Amino acid sequence: MSDVMMNLSYFGMSFLDPYLMFLTAAGVFFGIYVGAIPGLSVTMAVSILISFTFKWGVNEALALIAGIYYGGVYGGSRSAILINVPGAPAAIASALDGYPLAKMGEAGQAIGLTTIMGVVGGLIGVVCLAVGAPMLSDLALMFAPRDYMMLAIWGLLLVGSLSGGMMAKGVFAGALGILFGMVGLDPLTAEPRFTFGSVHLTAGAPYVAAMIGLFGVSEVLVQLHELHFATVKQNVSKLFPSWSLIRKHLPLASRCSVLGVVVGALPGAGGDIAALMAYDHAKRTVKNPERPFGEGAWEGVVAPEAAAVGSVGGCYIPMLTLGIPGDAVTAVIIGALYIHGLKPGPMMLLETPHLFWFTVGNLALACIWLAVFGFMGIKLFAKIVEIPKSALLPMIVVLSAVGSYAIENNPVHIYWMLGFGVVGYFLKMYGYQVGPVILGIILGPLLDSNYRRAMISVSNDPAEFVAEFFTSPVSLVLLALLSLTILSQTRYWGRLIGCFRRNGAGTAS
Repeated sequence: MSDVMMNLSYFGMSFLDPYLMFLTAAGVFFGIYVGAIPGLSVTMAVSILISFTFKWGVNEALALIAGIYYGGVYGGSRSAILINVPGAPAAIASALDGYPLAKMGEAGQAIGLTTIMGVVGGLIGVVCLAVGAPMLSDLALMFAPRDYMMLAIWGLLLVGSLSGGMMAKGVFAGALGILFGMVGLDPLTAEPRFTFGSVHLTAGAPYVAAMIGLFGVSEVLVQLHELHFATVKQNVSKLFPSWSLIRKHLPLASRCSVLGVVVGALPGAGGDIAALMAYDHAKRTVKNPERPFGEGAWEGVVAPEAAAVGSVGGCYIPMLTLGIPGDAVTAVIIGALYIHGLKPGPMMLLETPHLFWFTVGNLALACIWLAVFGFMGIKLFAKIVEIPKSALLPMIVVLSAVGSYAIENNPVHIYWMLGFGVVGYFLKMYGYQVGPVILGIILGPLLDSNYRRAMISVSNDPAEFVAEFFTSPVSLVLLALLSLTILSQTRYWGRLIGCFRRNGAGTAS
């Protein structure tokens, strides 16, 4: 009983200390506006601010970092909805339906709905972190290279959801993304691939610059054909969505939040993959949306936003319990913990359990501040869409160039951004979606490296490689899910479902 009371006191420390509350609030506020600017990633913000926290106490440093983390993940959806330029990779899926909503004048309510569902996802992530950290960390530890390979293949199957109903074009765009993802040094042998002797290509295609170019610059080029169209007046009189709309989508948000936690707990996966998987889940499970997906479906912004923010709690699980980063941000946070004399991993929970419960409480406080600041500035943000295109489009190009350069202070990234912008323009003009290209760039290297690691582990024996899939419960489950996903993309799936329904009806009668 005394341990429970002590843990509760550590949990409530952030709520009771005014200074810690202020730092968390400042972090969330700062993170939202950093996340909304394309190219200025939350990883960059955390990395810069850690240098200011060297002499701080560990509680103060973690409070500020947690706020920036939540604010940055959420903030990326604002620019995705308003100008179709995701502020962060996790907001790519939010742009697919968020931008059509803005074009219909519903940007304010779309941002309000993503705020509420983001808070729901964040709180579910915190609960999962508090309750299921040991269980989920053990699950993440069981993942072998072959399992990550299947996870990457499963992710690539999302091209069906991102292709706008044109599977062949989606597959082509995804394959094009995988080809771009292969550029650079081989991850296992460090041999140059597709570099054509250029030193600038050895670092590979930066997917953030690719994202900015494919979504931002390409959209500017497309919008040049529509300069004569009048700007859409945004309805910002009603920012808070109706209770019926919230209640209707709460089950979907809850499911996608749990999905985000599980994917976030897998080292290296992160919120961007979680958001794309949640979007695919929404398309498969929502039978009769008010609007088609890709044309302003509310479910298309609810699912990815809940999963992306929910993945934050998941990313903390392997970091705190195993000392393994869940994504790039938690990798930076691990460095901050080492700076403050802590060693993340199993022993940290035994030696400093108060730090775990303080972190849980601090993340819960960050979610509350997210609800507060999420509704602030929406009217100002929504006015961005109403700026005349002759002024707005050059601003987007400048912000895209600044964001691309700021990733690593590398001017080469600007050329990557412009190149991907031209590629994205031609893809859009001929009816191709650019989402699968980003998916291929992100997941292609993950598939490549883990397939080769899995083959090396069995001495390049194909028979033993296949047999390994049936030796682990995790591999069996993933193989079954992958097979069902592939089957669901064929015409036989409808026949199979119809057969089950007929047999069920016959049994009932």
